[in-house]
Amino acid sequence: MTEARPHLLGLLAGLFLAAGLVCSAMLVTRAWLNIAESQTIVVTGSARKDVQADLIIWRGGFSAEAATLLDAQRKLKADGAKVGAFLDGHGMTNYVFTPITIQELQATSKSDGGWVQHKTAGYRLTQSVQLQSGNAEATARLDRDSSALVEAGVLFTPTPPEYIYTKAGEAKVEMLAEATRDARARAEQIAAQGGRAIAQLRTAKMGVFQITPQHSVQTSWEGINDTSAFEKTVTAVVSASFSLK
Repeated sequence: MTEARPHLLGLLAGLFLAAGLVCSAMLVTRAWLNIAESQTIVVTGSARKDVQADLIIWRGGFSAEAATLLDAQRKLKADGAKVGAFLDGHGMTNYVFTPITIQELQATSKSDGGWVQHKTAGYRLTQSVQLQSGNAEATARLDRDSSALVEAGVLFTPTPPEYIYTKAGEAKVEMLAEATRDARARAEQIAAQGGRAIAQLRTAKMGVFQITPQHSVQTSWEGINDTSAFEKTVTAVVSASFSLK
């Protein structure tokens, strides 16, 4: 009877151990399934599109100097008429003149007592003109020919044209969708290498939106909106995560 008791205790211990192993296996299996279901893959997709600027802004400034304010105003008015005729002659009508700024020109001299004296020696008046156009070729020709104003006696200084792509907002929606499709294609390729497949899109986060000159390699974490080139490349980036099955 005493020999049967250790045998019974050993049997019970074995049963408890087996039950524990079964439970442990079930828990490990369930944990593995949970991990498998929550597994995701994170990829970055991009989309590129070549565009042309549809708005060109061109500016130029001119000034006139004279001993009196009235003479300076007369000269500036005459120069402004020359600038307007120059623009009209190039077929430009959508231009505006900015308000005139006035600067007093000071002269200094020393008195007999050694004091420095300041007095008004003349006036410099400055004005700018700005035009908007959708014709890049005509604007470029205008910029090249502006030296004719200097030859006509106008102290004219042009600034490089600004080339703007005004449809960036519309392009952004289209390109973000394309970048998301690109991200999914990349995720499918990566998952296939591991014998897995993509289940569904979990998250998508838009990256920076870049508008750069064509063939440029410049990038910025804050995004770029180039205005120096007529031919541009628009780039959209999306970071997306997908669940695996």
